[in-house]
Amino acid sequence: MKFSISSAELSDKIQLANGAIGSNMVVPILEDYLFVIEGNTMTISATDLETSITTEVDVIADQNGAVAVPGKILFDTLKALPEQPITVEVDDERFGIEITSSYGKYKLSGDNPEDFPSIPQADNTESVTLGVDLLREAISKTIFATSNDELRLAMTGVYTQIDFSKITFVATDAHKLVKYTFSGLSGDVNTTFIIPKKSLTLLKNALPESGEVQIAFNKSNAFFSFDGHSIVCRLVDAQYPNYNAVIPVDNPNRMTVVRRDLLNSLKRIAIYANKTTNQVILNIDEGSLTIEAQDLDFSNEAVEQLTCQYEGDPINIGFNAKFLMEMLNVLDTDEVILELSTPNKAGILLPSEQPDDEDLLMLVMPVMLSR
Repeated sequence: MKFSISSAELSDKIQLANGAIGSNMVVPILEDYLFVIEGNTMTISATDLETSITTEVDVIADQNGAVAVPGKILFDTLKALPEQPITVEVDDERFGIEITSSYGKYKLSGDNPEDFPSIPQADNTESVTLGVDLLREAISKTIFATSNDELRLAMTGVYTQIDFSKITFVATDAHKLVKYTFSGLSGDVNTTFIIPKKSLTLLKNALPESGEVQIAFNKSNAFFSFDGHSIVCRLVDAQYPNYNAVIPVDNPNRMTVVRRDLLNSLKRIAIYANKTTNQVILNIDEGSLTIEAQDLDFSNEAVEQLTCQYEGDPINIGFNAKFLMEMLNVLDTDEVILELSTPNKAGILLPSEQPDDEDLLMLVMPVMLSR
């Protein structure tokens, strides 16, 4: 089998698939790309058994065939080559691979494509179609709130609930929670599933600038298809916690503040906070927000004051500055709203303005006041 292709084009394609390749000494073939040629189309696949990525590229080939190509050496070779036509020749019996460029020849040992794991197929699925911008927004605004605790398996992914005309994405690590809802969906699907964090990160990086993404899903996998690419991920098999139970509904205290001012103030104040708790204290009164932090172990202390609009009773409440800054960084409105009830109940952070068909809510648990 022999085929020709632009080195830059092949590099772009395998870079997309590279996210699904890990270092797996137990199953070495998982470190390979699978190349399958039919006609003048080559399908490139990579998988770590949890997430699989498949993409297509046009080639000039002399016959159909397949080979598993070691990922790292091919990736590094193409990255080091300037853009130029290359020819790849494969020994169909021994799976030896020879790459020819204008600079010379490079030989490497491939593997039997029959040993490569099969990529899950979209059987018995339901599907919805989302705009690229919406999906990218949903991932960006939720993925940071997922947990890294494998003992809380459900929380390591983003919970997705499709309710006919509405789709909701939820992420939480028990300290913070994000709920993002879009109500402009069309279809007759009603289901829930949990998408792993790694898969969503790969998906976000692979999404094109515009267009649509078809999401198909069954009980085991989700299939994302766009622009000739396919990302398949094994869904998290766990029961998601009842997140609605932790969202306070009665929040009489409401502060509106300039997002950038609050974010920059937190960045400065957090330098002086205790490095274990990252606690900052918000002292909110009519027209005034005072932000304080101290680290008694090192006698560090800082305080700043901002102007704000506030309706409610004066309140002192502690939060983890890191969590607040993460939330403020993914919000994009000029002003944000912080709704509060009591110092021991969660705060609700909202954008000051939202489109009619979108609803974004962020929740952050308080850090109990240490003084």
